[in-house]
Amino acid sequence: MCEYCGCTTTPEDIQIRDARGVVHTRPADETSIEVLTGILDENDRLACHIRDHLADHRVLAVNIMSSPGSGKTSLLEATIDAIKSKYRIAVIEGDLETENDADRVRAKGVPAIQVVTGQTCHLDASMVHDALHALDLSEVDILFIENVGNLVCPASFDLGQKANVVLLSATEGDDKPAKYPVMFRGADLVLITKADLIPVLDDFDSNKARKHIRELANGADVPEVSARRPETLEPWLHWLDHQVEEVKKATADRPATHPHHHHHDHGGHDHPHAHPHAHSHATVLDH
Repeated sequence: MCEYCGCTTTPEDIQIRDARGVVHTRPADETSIEVLTGILDENDRLACHIRDHLADHRVLAVNIMSSPGSGKTSLLEATIDAIKSKYRIAVIEGDLETENDADRVRAKGVPAIQVVTGQTCHLDASMVHDALHALDLSEVDILFIENVGNLVCPASFDLGQKANVVLLSATEGDDKPAKYPVMFRGADLVLITKADLIPVLDDFDSNKARKHIRELANGADVPEVSARRPETLEPWLHWLDHQVEEVKKATADRPATHPHHHHHDHGGHDHPHAHPHAHSHATVLDH
């Protein structure tokens, strides 16, 4: 876990359990609650600014989250192949190190901005804001944000996205939604990935996974997809079409908001903005 996001603090009690039940409870202290609240409040203010800015440009932003190795980048590659003739796409990649995923996206002819987060275990609004400086949003219809692989901290940080998509790989086990309820409760769509492997797995039941998600009071669709089988992507692609239409309808008569008063020049893109924001310890790369 990182030292910047407050993931070492919690507003809830910590329980220690054995076979008999709870054997010890460590109560949350007021200082922890104040620290976490302050971090999230600052992030949420900047996320609102980002959301307005994306709406001004009629850009659909989708935050893709999952554990490491669930197939986020493979899904993006297959998605790009399926829709690049229909939509203008850009990607923001979040990883602790390397540009590996961004390079894979760039190889598809799509602009990708890599955010190297160092020790930070998630993207936050300030990182996304900085990454947006390197993109010309007037040339983008869909912005995919591939978050750092982590089923805990990314769930707490608003990035200014319209929708959250959570991937659940068939190789992870069907109880992940029960173990990580915050992540799956906030999902607008859950994709069961690597579905081509389900027939050979004896420890994954899609219906059990859906049941766990419904127990979180989340009625989101939970289709099975495989990046190796393009025909399985149809529910995901249809969902994207619907989201794009919603953005167009919502912004058709929307006046411009958050006028910008000064400018930053980033990589040839002059991106103006008027409000201060905190910068996280992350590096933004647009090679």
